[in-house]
Amino acid sequence: MSNRYNDKSWQDKMRIQIDLNYMFEKYIGSKHGIKEKEVNELKDNVKKADQNIKKQYKAGKLGFIDLLVGQKDITQDIMSFAEKNKGKFDNFVILGIGGSALGSIALQTALKDPYHNLKSSAYPRIFVADNVDPVRFKSLLNTLDLKKTVFNVISKSGSTAETMSLFMIAKKTVSEAVGEDKISEHFIATTSKNSGYLRTIAKRENFKMFYIPDNVGGRFSVLTPVGLLYAAFVGIDIKELLAGATYMKEICSNSNLWENPAYLQGALQYLAYKKGKQISVMMPYSDQLKDIADWYRQLWAESLGKEKDREGKLTNVGPTPIKALGATDQHSQAQLYMEGPYDKVITFIEVKDLSVDLKIPEIYQDIEGVSYLGNKSLKRLIDTEKKATELALLKRQRINNTIIVPKINEFTVGQLFYLLELETALVGELFNINAFNQPGVELGKNYTYGVFGREGYQDMKKEFDLRPEKKDKYII
Repeated sequence: MSNRYNDKSWQDKMRIQIDLNYMFEKYIGSKHGIKEKEVNELKDNVKKADQNIKKQYKAGKLGFIDLLVGQKDITQDIMSFAEKNKGKFDNFVILGIGGSALGSIALQTALKDPYHNLKSSAYPRIFVADNVDPVRFKSLLNTLDLKKTVFNVISKSGSTAETMSLFMIAKKTVSEAVGEDKISEHFIATTSKNSGYLRTIAKRENFKMFYIPDNVGGRFSVLTPVGLLYAAFVGIDIKELLAGATYMKEICSNSNLWENPAYLQGALQYLAYKKGKQISVMMPYSDQLKDIADWYRQLWAESLGKEKDREGKLTNVGPTPIKALGATDQHSQAQLYMEGPYDKVITFIEVKDLSVDLKIPEIYQDIEGVSYLGNKSLKRLIDTEKKATELALLKRQRINNTIIVPKINEFTVGQLFYLLELETALVGELFNINAFNQPGVELGKNYTYGVFGREGYQDMKKEFDLRPEKKDKYII
């Protein structure tokens, strides 16, 4: 692995930028576009939000902000462990859900060959078990050679019902395949350092453990051992990932709102929401980045969808995030975006250099409907599709913006994660909500705990059992 990320000129060539032109009144029109005056009027709010973010960080609450400095020893431990186990396993299985899975999936899609699992490689195949569908999980266990498989169990609390259920099934199945005395070789626990049921189990079973910082929530955890361990096992340069995040942190330390990409993007998203654009679409024009959009969907939904503000006042805020893929979803979702309600902000992701390209051959020259494609390239086609969609939205006064990625590599992906995380923190402050909790998720979990007999949740079971009966006449 090279240290190119230490070269300032290379860093600057790899800098992510955001084109926000088509968010503004000058292009979109006064009815739907945002005025520069509105941005300037928000400066004091953004300044206060920035102060609150920095205050929380200094109080040790926002660990995602400084992961490179805080994880040097952890990073080295991860790299050494991955190197020690290189070639030992054919399969690496992640047992996790939500933030414990989506970041790793995004890393895999962005930075590994799309068909990595089908090719011979020095690195293991990757599988993510992030749901409790029995058909899928049984098929996975039946398909893999469990003697050549390692499972990374990811749960900070160790009480996540879905993850721990899959772990318990996998543990029993693997022990039958390899013997109880070798079980510790096939499981890793990524969990809290100081508490939690998974920590207790890992100590009892002598599993290798990696720790999730207590001040980093699940959806912000991709650049902790949650994502880094997987990445190191499959040959992704985790130092470069963290260097990219740190580079974007430096860019976003600029106190000038107009020169801080995370804050300016966040401010515009907030102003758009206030104008009724309450749906946020992320649409990469790259298959490699399609799961970044999936990760972003959780980031925004759990962080910004809140019932109450910090003072306990009922507010019910939150943009609804939607993932799309260009050019695929031009043929499924674009009709709605073009002619449906004016309630969306479209964020494209454009990649300047895809590293490879394919030329379309000059054949069927006698057929006018396809001959025009000859001697063009797929890169030119996907770029043109994006710009054409962007222009079509503009003509219909639909606000949109573009995140411009020079090239997909660890450094730019690290930047992208940090940019979107900090933007989310800023928008949470502007809404005056806690962007780092998820109380709405807990209620459904608590009902499940009660039904399954977890101690302390008996009242939740009673409430579940007394739920309203459904009427047969509405089931047809």
